Amino acid sequence: MGSHLREVFFLVGEGDVVLWSDASESPVRLPDTRARWEAIWSRRERIVEIAHSHPIGPIAFSREDETTMRALVTALGRPVLFSVVAPDGMIRRVEPVDEPGAGEDRRARLVEDEPWWTRLLRLASGMQETSRTTDLARAVAAPSEIATKEQ
Repeated sequence: MGSHLREVFFLVGEGDVVLWSDASESPVRLPDTRARWEAIWSRRERIVEIAHSHPIGPIAFSREDETTMRALVTALGRPVLFSVVAPDGMIRRVEPVDEPGAGEDRRARLVEDEPWWTRLLRLASGMQETSRTTDLARAVAAPSEIATKEQ
């Protein structure tokens, strides 16, 4: 693995634009900070996705992730897409505003075609390149292939 493993956090906007990021000094914790909450609040209208890394796994939402997601959608008053990026994959799920367990299926889904910024998140987290990130780098180098695959 990388030389300095740490959890990294991204706020992502429309068009997969990274709006803001920060990081911890731990591979297993991303403690709350006032700066992060202020960044979320000041960008609340533009946030499409909230992502963070689990540089040593698992590819799952932790109990702390679950309670934080509930607090965020309650504060924002709208559903939000959340994701976890691990060394060997990425999961996503939409957290609705309604009560936990009600309404739509909240199971996280494995992401097959990861967005471009997952490579940055993995690198900033100290994760080694995997075949998935190497394939992504090749795809970024050949944008015409991406357009063909998406059509």
